[in-house]
Amino acid sequence: MEGLCRRLAPREGGAAASRCPPPTPGVSMDSHNSTKEADKVETDPLVYVGREEDIKRSQRVIASVNGREVVVFYYEKKFYALDSRCYHAGGPLQLADIEDINGQPCIICPWHKYKITLATGEGLYQEVDPTEPSATPKWKSKGVKQKIHRVIVDNGNVYVTPPDLSVSFDSDFYADKYKKTGGSIEKK
Repeated sequence: MEGLCRRLAPREGGAAASRCPPPTPGVSMDSHNSTKEADKVETDPLVYVGREEDIKRSQRVIASVNGREVVVFYYEKKFYALDSRCYHAGGPLQLADIEDINGQPCIICPWHKYKITLATGEGLYQEVDPTEPSATPKWKSKGVKQKIHRVIVDNGNVYVTPPDLSVSFDSDFYADKYKKTGGSIEKK
């Protein structure tokens, strides 16, 4: 995959190429487990989102992936990418805190405190069974609500796969509403 990074490294003056051919099968890095996937064949083109060292330093970056605003996080030595607007009401997830909930890294939306797992995009809530004497809250899943994107790290560069638009998630509404156009966010 060395040729992949040379073609997509930032150009002189800081501009970066936005697409690249699929990685060589068997040598891609998955963001969620950061291990090589020997049997996975990638067919989607990748979108360059930044230098690995820069994202590690800032711990998050916003990128446009085929016009869709995506936030890339670096948390506990792993990269994660998801739609940048919360599925609930469009809150800006790049401003959110990250907490471990029930052993899972989760983003906490700054607007209404909705909890979303970074690895799967599941919305979490606390359930209380009032018929139980102790009524201890338990974390439960609402299902996948936030679209996540696969992150590839290669030769110091970070790439994100474009979203699969054939599968719909609640966050799609706000991803479409806040389209990235040029250098600004266009609110539709």
